[in-house]
Amino acid sequence: MPDGPNRARAAAARGGSPASRRRGPVRTTGPRRRARGCGTGALTALGALGLSVGAVVLALNVFTGGGASGTCVATLDDGTRAALDADQADNAALMAAIAVRRELPARGVTVAVATALQESKLRNIDYGDRDSVGLFQQRPSQGWGTVEQIMDPVYSTNAFYDVLVTVQGWESKAVTEAAQDVQRSAFPDAYAQHEGRGRAFASALTGYSPAALTCHLDDVPAESGSAVGAGSGTTASPTAPQRLAAVQDRLARDFGEVDTEVAPGGVLLVDGASLPAGLDPAPARRGWAVAQWAVATASATDARVVATDGMAWVRADGDDAAWVPLADAGLPATVAETAAEAGPGAVVIG
Repeated sequence: MPDGPNRARAAAARGGSPASRRRGPVRTTGPRRRARGCGTGALTALGALGLSVGAVVLALNVFTGGGASGTCVATLDDGTRAALDADQADNAALMAAIAVRRELPARGVTVAVATALQESKLRNIDYGDRDSVGLFQQRPSQGWGTVEQIMDPVYSTNAFYDVLVTVQGWESKAVTEAAQDVQRSAFPDAYAQHEGRGRAFASALTGYSPAALTCHLDDVPAESGSAVGAGSGTTASPTAPQRLAAVQDRLARDFGEVDTEVAPGGVLLVDGASLPAGLDPAPARRGWAVAQWAVATASATDARVVATDGMAWVRADGDDAAWVPLADAGLPATVAETAAEAGPGAVVIG
């Protein structure tokens, strides 16, 4: 539960600098659209887009399989292994996407995730100590915004970053010290225990650790109108166009402006190179950021497969889901072809 920011910080938390503020609603101009805005439910249009090296392919085909643990795991090359529940990973993915959008270093995501794990267990809760609410347990009475604003995870994450970037030397401070400079908690050392998990997910979700994040999710029910599940008392999943719209909506909310295209076969192509370059402009790194974001948000978007740089994650594999070579993933031909032709950094998610 943070005490209030100082007056300058409170102003930043409410609005931030022009570069950090959320964009307005999407505008549609012709068949192609750039996904804009966040928190508005905006959907990107379907249109033609030439793929770059950092293109991301979001293929939304139906895969089936058994139940799974509903957890996401990030494993780094140094042996660090961290786990989150799927809903927690979804929130971590948002924090990473906003950091990418703002061109913040991955360490900012580490601080944000560690802070939210301590404050709310990385869940957007509507209760807390006194009037604290949301991911970071920000308090309306202390200048963080209204309850409605704070309960918007995009607003609250931007508010956190708005204050973090005003802390002199925050990038070189211990994670718990940087978090405390923002939160002003009665327990200033409590954030340290979450640094490992924060760092693992931050590194994966910003693309600096490729093929590091996997999620073990339950299957998505049969598509609406299909023979499987129809009239049998089971829940039908959204149609392919609805799933495409859900992914596009999340892309616009989380990353802001990003180029997309819907290709034949129900495949959504997202150009990772259209994201801000940040500290590492390599298109492949930005592609991996979008790819692992798509895995981490799959529980919300119903995406079923993700592939990038010759690797794939398949939801149907359940607790065995991991990044495997494209040739071993058993993807539908159209998905495999699109992923193979997209070039290095391309990601297939379905």
